Amino acid sequence: MPDPRPTLLERLVQFLVRARFAMLGAVIVITVPAFFVSQQLAFDQSIESLYSDSDPHLSDYLESKSLFGGDEFAILAFREEELFAGDSNDLVPETAERLRGFAERLAAVPGVMSESTQHLESALRFPYRRGRVRELLEGVLVGDDGHTTSVVLRIMSEQQAQEAGIPRARTIAEIRQIAAEFDRPVAVVGEPVQVHDMFRYVEEDGQVLFLVSLCLLGSVIFILFRRVQWVLLPLFVVVVTIIWTEAILVLSGIRLSMVSSMLNSLVTIISIATVTHVTVQYRERRKELERVEALKQTFIALLPAIFWTCATTAAGFGALLSSHITPVQSFGTMMTLATLLVLVVAATSLPGGILIGWLASDPRSAPAEHQLQGFLGGVTDSVEKRPLLLALGAVVIVVFAGLGFFRLEVETDFSKNFRASSDIVQSLNFVEENLGGAGTREVKLWAPAELSGRYVGKAGGLAERLRNLKEAEEGELTKVIALSDGLDLVPYIPFVTNTIDKRLAVLDRLQPEFTSSLYNPQAERMRIVLRARERQPSETNMALIQNVRETTEQWLAESVQPDNPEAGGEAKTTGLFVLLAFLIESLLSDQLVSFVLAAIGIGTMMTIAFRSPVVGLISLVPNLFPLVL
Repeated sequence: MPDPRPTLLERLVQFLVRARFAMLGAVIVITVPAFFVSQQLAFDQSIESLYSDSDPHLSDYLESKSLFGGDEFAILAFREEELFAGDSNDLVPETAERLRGFAERLAAVPGVMSESTQHLESALRFPYRRGRVRELLEGVLVGDDGHTTSVVLRIMSEQQAQEAGIPRARTIAEIRQIAAEFDRPVAVVGEPVQVHDMFRYVEEDGQVLFLVSLCLLGSVIFILFRRVQWVLLPLFVVVVTIIWTEAILVLSGIRLSMVSSMLNSLVTIISIATVTHVTVQYRERRKELERVEALKQTFIALLPAIFWTCATTAAGFGALLSSHITPVQSFGTMMTLATLLVLVVAATSLPGGILIGWLASDPRSAPAEHQLQGFLGGVTDSVEKRPLLLALGAVVIVVFAGLGFFRLEVETDFSKNFRASSDIVQSLNFVEENLGGAGTREVKLWAPAELSGRYVGKAGGLAERLRNLKEAEEGELTKVIALSDGLDLVPYIPFVTNTIDKRLAVLDRLQPEFTSSLYNPQAERMRIVLRARERQPSETNMALIQNVRETTEQWLAESVQPDNPEAGGEAKTTGLFVLLAFLIESLLSDQLVSFVLAAIGIGTMMTIAFRSPVVGLISLVPNLFPLVL
């Protein structure tokens, strides 16, 4: 009786084996130019990349940056045992000279806007009400202990730095280098510094995790199979898949984000798992078959399983495309692409890699493999004998673990992203203990194009309410700065400072950028800048933000009157640390939709693969159980 015609799968496997060396050569040829293209993959290090374009918190933050120039400040704080001369507001001459020299060195760093540098020696040159000036500077340039001081630098925005060809990383590195050379320990903090460190650590840790996982898994594979060839094969699939993925991303104009920093490590796991399955199956068939036939039988047995594994994994990552957040969408695109490329690279390179003549060797059995098989066989027997009991136990565990959902909390402490021993956390601790914190927030208000004393007084009243705001001792606002505070420093002089405009002009000459950082007459907007400790419990932080909003809304309701021509109808709470407080909320806002779509995609794939809706539903259990647990 003649043999039946080979199936499509058998014909595909025969082609892969027959053309194995040509395909392996093609993979190598494609990989070489792809490598150089992949080196151009950029890492998006903007905090805006973590939010949806439609996120209202992001919109408020970006609007404030455009109106008031943003708070791109680096704060360098340190202690001076002899800061002030006695009980006066005059600095000790030697201290003043050292502080001025330190500030001048920092102001000369490329990327620092030298004209905006602030320090205590220059601020105390203000000729009026120096006691009031010192009070205004407390928590910014001087601590309430009278021994802590700081230099505040304004750093170019990302766009300005790009146009000037000065990488922000270089600016921050040089600032830290000068701080390290200073004759006192210096804490370096500030919004651009902390955001830069967050992205730098994520990028560096992602690379370290990739290399460590690659070496660790390679070592495990060598221990299991004890052949160099079977270590090199999965590593080859990993490297080629990553290079191809990154090259395609570059050509597509997609950039890596903080969310996608795990790309390499996840590709490593998927690739090595795939090659390990092939290795084990090939080894078993080599006991009875010659090499080529053993490889054919291995591919016939495993290619459908590998295809459906990659397809369901891609479907799970593809569900992330439903997200409204750009980096999450990008991550979904990257991982969907990479997962499918694992299938392509493995199918085209493994036949040639396994059967290549001068490296060909069969994988050996792992140490204690027979004992492991006996143990797993016993576990399988127990599962088959007690299915209902095990199912009931799993349900109990899921229900018990599910209670944890009601105790989940959003972490708003930015410093929790770093180790307690890191420089950034140590610096934050110093600034919070001695200057009241580096976390800035703001209340953005409507303001008339021409200020009047009446409106400035009203806005000053809101600032005073905010100063008195206390949720808890550690949750208070440590500093509130309003335009009225600067105007109060300029005394009334007939014909010289008898109007708001004249007082603003004097203030601008004595303290440049103070007015422009708080008031934009063209846009009819004003802001009140708030400082608070960042390292506080999330519930305290969120309660403080809510109290600021409620206080502002109450003030606004009292101020807006039909017969008041200076009534403003808008007030918003924003700032980087408000944005960070809602970071997790932004990332999780559409997680339920992504999960449902992933479940539908995986269930559909498994239903098609096994031609059974029941099996498709059952396949969701291994995904649900660890997620809830």
